[in-house]
Amino acid sequence: MGSAIIFGASGGIGAALADALEKRAEHAPVIRLSRARGDFDLSDEANIARCVAALGDIQPPSLVIVATGMLSEADRSPEKSWRALDPDWMARNFALNTIGPALIAKHVIPFLPRKERSVLAFLSARVGSISDNRLGGWHSYRASKAALNMLVRTLAVELARTHPDLVCAALHPGTVDSALSRPFQGGVAPEKLFTPERSATTLLGVLAGLSPAQSGRIWAWDGVEIAP
Repeated sequence: MGSAIIFGASGGIGAALADALEKRAEHAPVIRLSRARGDFDLSDEANIARCVAALGDIQPPSLVIVATGMLSEADRSPEKSWRALDPDWMARNFALNTIGPALIAKHVIPFLPRKERSVLAFLSARVGSISDNRLGGWHSYRASKAALNMLVRTLAVELARTHPDLVCAALHPGTVDSALSRPFQGGVAPEKLFTPERSATTLLGVLAGLSPAQSGRIWAWDGVEIAP
């Protein structure tokens, strides 16, 4: 198999995905890229393009996982009400959760094999499902992840024409004990709070079982499809 590239490999899930792939030795090599380390900037397309171009000498990737994402920052949290809607915060959510991953896809796709199985996956969230939204709130995060899910669907439709063996998927990792979810774990039952290692193992199992006919959909950690 080709190489594996993990964007967001310094995060809890991203690091666990890279660790799990290295242990399995199915991909050579496993490339870890991190915003925290300065490998790429999700808000700068030229920077993303340079980052991807620098990988040109490695074996073409058969697996690319975009494990980036943002739910809160030091001075901002998801909105609890429409009253908290703020254009700057909405733009920040879309920049990191939707536009950045879209630009990564734009520059990675030319490196994906056209005649062999490959996987392009994005970490999304169940709360990005429009039909599953029964609680409201978290307006900007929900909307940015819903947009990411639409991006995955649209990419899958187009890439089916040029990369018939490609699987393009959005993934819901469950509630994972990571920096992203830590401020919001208060109401999560212990049995529903996953370690990054458990989440990574289940997500890789889901990806391994998907066929090109299942491309463009949203999959939970347990392999169950999530409605858009």
